[in-house]
Amino acid sequence: MTTALTILGLESSCDDTAAAVVRQTGASAGDILSSVVFGQVELHAAFGGVVPELAARAHTEKLDHAVEAALDKAGVSLAEIDAIAVTAGPGLIGGVLSGVMCAKGLAAATGKPLIGVNHLAGHALTPRLTERLEFPYLMLLVSGGHCQFLIAHGPDDFIRLGGTIDDAPGEAFDKTAKLLGLPQPGGPSVEMAALRGDATAFSFPRPLLDRAGCDMSFSGLKTALLRARDAVVAENGGLGEQARADLCASFQAAVADVLAEKSRRALTEYLAGNPTRAAFAVAGGVAANQTIRAALQAVATEAGAEFSAPPLALCTDNAAMIAWAGIELFRLGHRSDMTLSARPRWPLDRSSPAMLGSGKRGAKA
Repeated sequence: MTTALTILGLESSCDDTAAAVVRQTGASAGDILSSVVFGQVELHAAFGGVVPELAARAHTEKLDHAVEAALDKAGVSLAEIDAIAVTAGPGLIGGVLSGVMCAKGLAAATGKPLIGVNHLAGHALTPRLTERLEFPYLMLLVSGGHCQFLIAHGPDDFIRLGGTIDDAPGEAFDKTAKLLGLPQPGGPSVEMAALRGDATAFSFPRPLLDRAGCDMSFSGLKTALLRARDAVVAENGGLGEQARADLCASFQAAVADVLAEKSRRALTEYLAGNPTRAAFAVAGGVAANQTIRAALQAVATEAGAEFSAPPLALCTDNAAMIAWAGIELFRLGHRSDMTLSARPRWPLDRSSPAMLGSGKRGAKA
């Protein structure tokens, strides 16, 4: 495999409008020629969370600007692009649809191949973009909307070992921030407040640690924090800064403990397959949390597995990971046509039962 591939990637599954150009030469890791992300934090700040309709409208307004900026920064033209990769799901349907339609327009105008990419695969393949990690490796995908353990056997071959049965950790962080009067996005706000707090000040539960397997739950942890906050307010007539910091630190410690223990179990199951080069990778927005990242790295070291975590800029949603996933899929012969549709649900492991149930539009996760 010596052919160089240069792919334009588009990402618009939630509240980040992104475009990137990534090139791979031979069997090397990817070279990110450009990565442009237009965030929407200020747009949604007053609502305490992402408003899907506003997000979709902003994507429609920003996608062409993101593409233009990505091409300019990469120093390439559309004519020099080999294919166009786009997140086709899962995600907020309005945003996903905006990206898919933009990519279809570019493909139709240029005659370039179109590749629909699963957003989760973008995260899961990021270690191959940055480090060319060899298959199979264990992946913990941990973000605002998803949390699952996957064994990655190939660019389109994933086996799920377990995941959250309710809230994802990132969602729990966002809701915790809202409960404590901290700004969104909640993950960075809670992490920053936790730096000033005592992680042992509050005794929060570690859900599902008494249950075998790799499944997780974070909804009850969020409820426990709400009750602890109300108790502090009732006792002190308000929520002081130190109490808020202690709540954040204790909550963060509980999430880290759950993820660490479940990672031990997932590693045991993964290592039973005797991989040639044992590796444990983490990706997704919550992977940017330094306390959680350190806990996961310690678990990997304990198990004798290589630990891989992307640079912080590649933890959150970005189009470089979509472009890279497009490269991997392109080399396998994957192509999409103008019937490519936006999908709100799209599980990576299509053989396992749905974790969160199914509906008319398919398995949720």
